[in-house]
Amino acid sequence: MPLRTRPHLSLLAGALAAWLTLTSGHVGAEDRVFDVVAPFEIGGLDPAISGFIFQRMQITETLLEADAKGQPLPALAERWSVSGDGRQWTLSIRQGVKFHDGSDLTAAVAAHALEAARKKPGMLRDAPITAISANGNDVVIALSKPFKPLAALLAHSSTNILASAAYDADDNVKQIIATGPYRLTLLEPPQRLAAERFDGYWGTKPSIEKATYLGAGRGETRALMAESGGAELVFQLDPPSIARLQRNPNVQVLMGPVPRVLVLAANAGNGATAPVEVRRALSLAINREGITAAVLRAPGTGATQMFADSVPAWHDASLPPLKYDPQAARDLLKAQGWAPGADGILEKDGQRLQLKLLTYSDRPELPLIATALQAQLREVGVDVEVAVGNASAVPAAHNDGTLQLALYGRNYALVPDPLLTLMADFGNGGAEWGPLGWNNPQFDQTLTALLASNDPAEQQQLRNKLMALVQTDLPLIPIAWYRQSIAVSKQIEGAAIDPFERTFGLSTMRWRP
Repeated sequence: MPLRTRPHLSLLAGALAAWLTLTSGHVGAEDRVFDVVAPFEIGGLDPAISGFIFQRMQITETLLEADAKGQPLPALAERWSVSGDGRQWTLSIRQGVKFHDGSDLTAAVAAHALEAARKKPGMLRDAPITAISANGNDVVIALSKPFKPLAALLAHSSTNILASAAYDADDNVKQIIATGPYRLTLLEPPQRLAAERFDGYWGTKPSIEKATYLGAGRGETRALMAESGGAELVFQLDPPSIARLQRNPNVQVLMGPVPRVLVLAANAGNGATAPVEVRRALSLAINREGITAAVLRAPGTGATQMFADSVPAWHDASLPPLKYDPQAARDLLKAQGWAPGADGILEKDGQRLQLKLLTYSDRPELPLIATALQAQLREVGVDVEVAVGNASAVPAAHNDGTLQLALYGRNYALVPDPLLTLMADFGNGGAEWGPLGWNNPQFDQTLTALLASNDPAEQQQLRNKLMALVQTDLPLIPIAWYRQSIAVSKQIEGAAIDPFERTFGLSTMRWRP
């Protein structure tokens, strides 16, 4: 089926240029298609790989949902309960739910989908699950020990519930058959998909009938599509485009805080950055407000700690803020035995304080910020070589231990409770997008205590303690708090930014009359 009556774009800029030379014909109301453009490629069918795209397009759904504060809500499971010892969760499946192929959602089908997800790399494997089974209309999840974040985990896109026919004999996903308000009608990985309203949907029927998704990695491409009217919603704008689009009479730009943090990862286990004093010096040398104002064009978003106050459970207003003090940075480095060489770069035992900083251009602001950091760190005698490559270079350098510095944006809302992402990143000395070589037994003990606590006041104290330990040791150095930005056509009403980036909001938007 055609995606729309006007020609559509592939990924390449050349294709965009050709497409922009074409004119649109008259489009009737019944033929209107809502186009979404975002930077994410469709890497495959399995929810563990690209489930977040299918979820954001509201093709797939999970057993539980989350509100704007990350609190769990019913979804395909209409209620749930936890045993007294915390080791068994029972989720009652909503009745009358149909998959897109007309088959019924049952507890057995849902349990099978979760079991299939548990076999794959993903967050479900991090939970202490011993068994998933169906008992009548209930999905029963048995745990080896209590695990309170399970509610948030059951809202993660890797746990999307698919029909039995979606899997082959080895539980590999062969097609997307789900329960959402939209059903998939076309899939062309890695760039495109199309969907249409599912009239058999169990919930409120959306107003918008047809939608497409296009993965376009270049920020300039996405901005041009918003300007030209080639897309109704463009997700994630680069800072220069925001100002330009705000002047466009046909586009509205929405911005809002999200639990995504721009961090500088420093090797805490090896090399010049292994001493905590060196990492503190690097932090003191960074003018965060200068970077956020000049590069991100978002004054006030310089990170004084890991999380902004828009994530109240993980923000501690009493925590001494990270600050900019280059002289204090110089003093710390001097105390560590580093002295200026002839060109001003610090030296120690015949070695220059020279560090390689890895980053990537998927987010166009990262190379610009890396260059700013390079200049700021040179002011205190640190010679930084910036290497811009693919995002995969960061985990590769982490895994082989060669990482010295890396600059990236980390999304701590991969699940609605940041605790789960923090556990995955910081546990066992650090994972690919977490610290490298950092070992703090007090952090591990505090994390274990948080998972075991049932007292909300104690839980808050333990969260504050975890963030204070990160602030003290700086295995990751926070640089800036992100604000998500989207451009939406003024032909659309009801657009909003989901603070947990779980949905583009198709089902709550409508065409203006």
